[in-house]
Amino acid sequence: MGKDKVLNMNNSVDGILKMLEGLNALEGLEKMATMFAGHVVFSTSFGMEDQVITDMIAQKGLPVKLFTLDTGRLFQETYDVMEATMNRYKLPVEVFFPETASVEKLMSEKGPNSFYYSLENRLECCRIRKTEPLRRALKGNRLWITGLRAEQSAYRAKLQQVEWDPEHEILKYHPLLEWSFLEVQQYIAQHHVPCNVLHTQGFPSIGCRPCTRAVAPGEEYRAGRWWWENSHKECGLHQSKHKPYEDHQ
Repeated sequence: MGKDKVLNMNNSVDGILKMLEGLNALEGLEKMATMFAGHVVFSTSFGMEDQVITDMIAQKGLPVKLFTLDTGRLFQETYDVMEATMNRYKLPVEVFFPETASVEKLMSEKGPNSFYYSLENRLECCRIRKTEPLRRALKGNRLWITGLRAEQSAYRAKLQQVEWDPEHEILKYHPLLEWSFLEVQQYIAQHHVPCNVLHTQGFPSIGCRPCTRAVAPGEEYRAGRWWWENSHKECGLHQSKHKPYEDHQ
C-alpha cells in the first residue's frame, strides 16, 4: 500500500473515532452500519461477546452481514448455539470452510494432531482452517465488526475501537472493546441471549475443540486456548503478519 493511502486511512480512523465519542455500543454499531451499509460484515464464533453484538444487530435490524468460520474441529456445543441463534434471530449466517485440498494435504502429510508439536505447525493449521477462509469472507467489504475486548489479552488491550487492518485492507471496529466481562454477562442475562453452555463450564474463550480447555480460577481469559504453548494466544485472525509474534504475547 502506498504512503498516501496509509496516511488517508489514518486520517479516516481518527475522524471515525471522534465521531464515535460519547456513543454507547448499540449507538456506535448503528452509526457504523449505516455509514458503510452494503459493505459491512460481522465475524461471529458464537462466543459471549459475539452473541451480544448479534443481538444488537437483530434488535435494530442493522444492514450487517454475519459470517462464521467452520474449521471442521469445532465443539458440538458451538453448533448448538449457532442453531439456537439462527432460530432466535432469523438472520442468515454465511459459513466459510477451509479449502478441501489444503486440509487433505495437511492431514495426509502431518496427521491430525500436528499442531501440538510446534508453534510453526499450529500456525500452519490456523492459517489453513481460519486465516485463509477469513480472507475470502472479508473480500469486497469495507468494515469488519469484531467482538474483541481489551481485557481479553495484553495484545488486545493495546487496540483502539477503530483501526485499519493492513493485512486485509479493511477497517475494523470493536464495539465492545471497553466492556468488562461482567457487562457482557449482564447483557446476556438481561436480554436472554442464546449462549454456549461451555461458558458455564469454565470456557470463557472457545475455539477448536482440540485446542481449547477450561481455565482454572485465577488464570487469564485466554489461558485455555493453545494451552500447551507458553504464549502466542492468537491464531492470526486479528494480527498483522507485518508484526512479530512478540508483540502479541
